[in-house]
Amino acid sequence: MDKTRTASKSQTLKTTGGTFGLIDLMLLAMTLIWGINFAVVKAALAEMTPLSFNSIRFLLASALTLLSLRLIEGDVGFARGDWWRLLGLGLIGNTCYQLLFINGINRTTAGNSALLLATTPIFVSLIGAAFGLERMEKLAWVGVFLSFSGMFVVIVGSGKELGLAKETIGGDVLVLIAAAAWSLYTVLSKPMLSRYSALKLTALAMATGTPFIVLFSIPQLLAQDWVAVSWQGWLGLFFSGSMAIALAYIIWNSGVSKVGGARTAVYSNLPPVIAAIFAWLTLGETMTAFMVIGAAMIFLGIYLARKSDQL
Repeated sequence: MDKTRTASKSQTLKTTGGTFGLIDLMLLAMTLIWGINFAVVKAALAEMTPLSFNSIRFLLASALTLLSLRLIEGDVGFARGDWWRLLGLGLIGNTCYQLLFINGINRTTAGNSALLLATTPIFVSLIGAAFGLERMEKLAWVGVFLSFSGMFVVIVGSGKELGLAKETIGGDVLVLIAAAAWSLYTVLSKPMLSRYSALKLTALAMATGTPFIVLFSIPQLLAQDWVAVSWQGWLGLFFSGSMAIALAYIIWNSGVSKVGGARTAVYSNLPPVIAAIFAWLTLGETMTAFMVIGAAMIFLGIYLARKSDQL
């Protein structure tokens, strides 16, 4: 077992703003996958219960990342002193986030959940600064808040229901805590990425978090009629597990390693825009001027956050 194995040189470099490069293309690909995944998950959940779907896709993603780690790096070991850190990342970024998110979106509106999740870059920036792990200059903050404002404009333009109500407040709180949990996972991953590759950290954290997801899902797993699931449902589950979870999480951690948590997080506001464009192209849904303006604001926010220098 390799107890001192470190990430490659490219993953230990100080994260900075500046020129757009391969990592930005990878993060854009991640947002494309997540954007398409909206429709995929919606279709799959017509045949599967939320927790049963989620547990199986995480089992698949965990198996794929561990297999990839074994084939690519040849070693799945880690330093003995890091086991509790990996367990913490798995519980926070996989178990807690997923359970809070799934239960939250079922208790609030699509508009509210999208806007609350858009606070992720803000949470990452604040938590990173509080822990002394990441600080940004004013231009990056402008980019973060511009991206959040763009998401608000997109939601308003899409006509999704948005606002506080007694019926949705419980779900709103759960989704907001989910955003904070994912942000904490992102910030705490940064120091670990100086010792482990993005692939290795993703695989190990997922392996520690997935069993708890399955544990909480047992009632729905037993109640699910798996024979009745169509091949389209299984295909959707495979896409979501292999692409939206396994591959996308590796890209996310690569971004955190190379450009920092906050700059990676601003990309997380793009998937709803991608989903809207995908629905416009394939389903003929309306693309309003507000949605176009909001999308432009998000892209500009990403540009400003990426061009600024990290302190």
